[in-house]
Amino acid sequence: MLDFQQFLLFALASLMLNITPGNDMIFVATHSTSHGIRAGMMAALGIALGCVVHIIAAVLGISAIIAQSAVLFDVIKYLGAAYLIYIGIKAIVSKTQSFDISSDKAPVSDGVILKQGIFTNVLNPKVALFFLAFLPQFINTQNQSIGLQILLLGLWFNISGTIVNFGVAWAFGKAGNFLKQYPAFSFWQNKITGGILILLGLKVAFLKHG
Repeated sequence: MLDFQQFLLFALASLMLNITPGNDMIFVATHSTSHGIRAGMMAALGIALGCVVHIIAAVLGISAIIAQSAVLFDVIKYLGAAYLIYIGIKAIVSKTQSFDISSDKAPVSDGVILKQGIFTNVLNPKVALFFLAFLPQFINTQNQSIGLQILLLGLWFNISGTIVNFGVAWAFGKAGNFLKQYPAFSFWQNKITGGILILLGLKVAFLKHG
């Protein structure tokens, strides 16, 4: 099944990626700040449901790639390691000083927020490309259950991200205006997570894959 060392690397990389401020986190923070914790939770749940679509696509797509070309699969794995390093460098050099979120106070129903979360995630091609680049480097190709490995990794990433987004919803629902204006929060978060992502990218690049 999954190599334990590779899984630990995947779990850590997933956590670092999930706590790095991005579109999903801003989407949750915006709704939580504007409409309360419940709205933020619904936004996080919508993102999680949309992510399931990308996980299924990754299971089918990566399995097909492995079946057709081992060389192409190896190329994708190393591109994924380079992607981690790129994201890390981008986070470190980012000049963002605070969360740039809107404060729209117009009332929005839970159902609308949920649908927005689903569709913004499903229709984002960057998410699909991310899964195709990120998941393959942690797969044990010596094991026959490739599809099951991808599914489990994808679900772990989604659960980890949803827990983080729930935390974001709660934090911004309680102290959104403070967090939005506090420069050091996002500044040091970017620097620390960026450094860890670079180290993880280098680690998986030189890790012997199964």
